[in-house]
Amino acid sequence: MGTNSTRMTTRKKTKRKFKLLLEFFRHPLPLFDHPIPRGILPLAMLVFILALGAVPGAAARDEKQVDSHAHDFVIFASVFTEQGFALPGAKVRVRRTDEQKFRWEGVSDRRGELGVRVKQGAEYELTIEAHGFKPQARKIDARGGNREDLTFQMEPLAGGKP
Repeated sequence: MGTNSTRMTTRKKTKRKFKLLLEFFRHPLPLFDHPIPRGILPLAMLVFILALGAVPGAAARDEKQVDSHAHDFVIFASVFTEQGFALPGAKVRVRRTDEQKFRWEGVSDRRGELGVRVKQGAEYELTIEAHGFKPQARKIDARGGNREDLTFQMEPLAGGKP
């Protein structure tokens, strides 16, 4: 008989544990059944997640954007005809003075203006060509400052029509 009563007690304990477990899954946290914690909890979780994840990523992105063009040098050129009219479509090529290959190119817009971004700390050679005009070349020292403004007055080819 002692063995039988032990079995029943164990069964009853198991049933009670099972009922408690089922009750927990029906209402996992009775505290959060109240409308105030139900509204605050998602908001608090969102603020916590944003505070942990978004801020360092945004700061890193801002630093990359600031540093991406921090050491650039801008060559800005205005191209005109002999009469002083803007010359659109003039082709500009830029290379380092110690290199043979041109690495940067640009074309003047309808106002005869263009800009080329290169790295600071070197000397560059700029060549400009336009249909019906003599090509011109200039040297640019990009070791000091961060911008060079150039003006080109293109001369027509001898015997040619611009």
